[in-house]
Amino acid sequence: MSLLRTAARASVATRVIGNTHRRQQQRWAAQDAATPAPARVPTASPAVIAEAPAAPTPSPSAPTSEVIAQLTQLAQLRDNGVLTEEEFLVQKQRVLLGS
Repeated sequence: MSLLRTAARASVATRVIGNTHRRQQQRWAAQDAATPAPARVPTASPAVIAEAPAAPTPSPSAPTSEVIAQLTQLAQLRDNGVLTEEEFLVQKQRVLLGS
């Protein structure tokens, strides 16, 4: 009986993660649609990204705890394999710039 319970919990956890990922993607797509498209920045190799200057400080209007929570969520998505390292860096920049 415990094997069935474990399988049921795993199924629910997978569904919750999938729904969370889908909602986050929709939220990001809505944000992208709401903002004008800036000129695309050419992608750089990880070595070039490491040498890039430090990101600007967060805008004063953004609460620090909210920014930290968003960065933590992005890191969890990256660690779970939902986001690639490049996608993580782009979203991290977006959070830090307050857009």
